[in-house]
Amino acid sequence: MTKFTDLGLAEILLRALTHEGYETPTPIQAQAIPSLLKGRDLLGIAQTGTGKTAAFALPILQRLLDDRRRPVPNTTRALILAPTRELAAQIADSFRAYGQFFRPAVGVIVGGVSHGPQIEMLARGLDVLVATPGRLLDHLRSGRLKLATTEVIVLDEADHMLDLGFVVPIRQIVAKLPKIRQNLFFSATMPKEIAGLAGDMLKDPVHVSVAPAATTAERVEQHVYFVDGGGKRDLLVELLQNPDISRAIVFTRTKRGADRVAQHLDHASIGAAAIHGNKSQSQRLRALKDFRDGRTRVLVATDIAARGIDVDAVSHVVNFELPEVPEAYVHRIGRTARAGAAGRAISLCDNAERPLLRAIEKLTRQSIENTDRRTAGGARYEDPEQEVRRPRPQQHHRPQGAGAGAPRAAQHAQGRPQAATAPRGTGQPARRPQGGATRRPA
Repeated sequence: MTKFTDLGLAEILLRALTHEGYETPTPIQAQAIPSLLKGRDLLGIAQTGTGKTAAFALPILQRLLDDRRRPVPNTTRALILAPTRELAAQIADSFRAYGQFFRPAVGVIVGGVSHGPQIEMLARGLDVLVATPGRLLDHLRSGRLKLATTEVIVLDEADHMLDLGFVVPIRQIVAKLPKIRQNLFFSATMPKEIAGLAGDMLKDPVHVSVAPAATTAERVEQHVYFVDGGGKRDLLVELLQNPDISRAIVFTRTKRGADRVAQHLDHASIGAAAIHGNKSQSQRLRALKDFRDGRTRVLVATDIAARGIDVDAVSHVVNFELPEVPEAYVHRIGRTARAGAAGRAISLCDNAERPLLRAIEKLTRQSIENTDRRTAGGARYEDPEQEVRRPRPQQHHRPQGAGAGAPRAAQHAQGRPQAATAPRGTGQPARRPQGGATRRPA
């Protein structure tokens, strides 16, 4: 088994790893660190929770140790671009933790906060700068930051950068970097535009993949509840009353929806906090800290915040609404089963979301186990790919009388098994007609 002592890291970094409780490197760390220490470019395909932050942070810190010098004002030796404010802050915290015994100058630049402290920080110069692209461009255009001497650039979660419309700003930032530099590129998936960006940036890169693109973590147990749209909130409360759900993240599509779900859970005496782009930076950091420290059991978030939530011991992820982009499902459920732990992902799917579920199953190449919690009178979504063709009855056998002139939909309804039902809020599984089968969550 590979150990950190086998990777060529300085003793001062190994001491910090021991202090932080690191024992053995993850696969991406074991594969990436030796090549990065040699100065190679890297293309890493890795989901969140695989240890990729340490995979790029430790070689950068080793580079700083090998060439100790005071930072030049208004410059940074290493630049890490992250899609969200939360992720940027967490990456910076990791650099500080791994470098705690030699204390490199680490700074964060994100939007939503005052420019003043950022200007003062840049004026002193930095060893490592972690930034979101928009605010970083503001400082570049004003001349308060210069990248002509930057030695390393890291793009973390590049596919999420694409989702947020950051590809053009990233190209503008890269254009200001020196031609001779080390490039590190990490992404969980590889859409065509991201592959093009990687091709333009990287030179003879080492390829490291710890999981196939767009697959879900093997340790995440997944389940879908089919539910009427109006019954989602009640079912969510019922699920979260289970004491086995020790720490959960609930995902919604919209910021307003996140607020509404959090309020509904509060009214049901389930402590919850919402986190999304309309919250101030201090509100977002406080909500994350309360969630991480266990003062809040449920965090309700949008996809914007999904990549920025790096909290261990998240037992469950609940998709209150399925994402419209199937790749986002992979990132959402990656919030659980971190650091070697197991986890569970539960999705609430109404009839209108069935095509979204099909797209997720196609992308992840699996069929997700399900339970039907729709009411007897609820509408049914007929999946054309699952439709069973039945022979038409002969004309002379067609029944006469009241049924003969019935609309086609009514004729199809005759003889259809009764829908599964369950008393709302009881926690009991759906009842099926005799001979039917219901797949239950494990």
